Amino acid sequence: MTVKELKKTLEKVDDNKIVILSSDEGGNNYSPLAEFNDEMVYKPHSTYSGEVGYKKLTVKLKKEGYSDTDIISDGVDCLILWPSN
Repeated sequence: MTVKELKKTLEKVDDNKIVILSSDEGGNNYSPLAEFNDEMVYKPHSTYSGEVGYKKLTVKLKKEGYSDTDIISDGVDCLILWPSN
């Protein structure tokens, strides 16, 4: 799903509802949405999983403790939704 598709879907949803994330497709665990990050990239390893990282190492990221191992040069731009647990 793209951000555009998500926005269109969310237009139909009551703005006062909270956002809950499922830990897996089977719904074995749930957690409220805590934050998001739209500065990362995603590199799939299969059709259902992969890894995330940053496109480039900035001064800010270095200060936060990130290094060259956190860089993915061939990933695709993504929006990551982080659960609270």
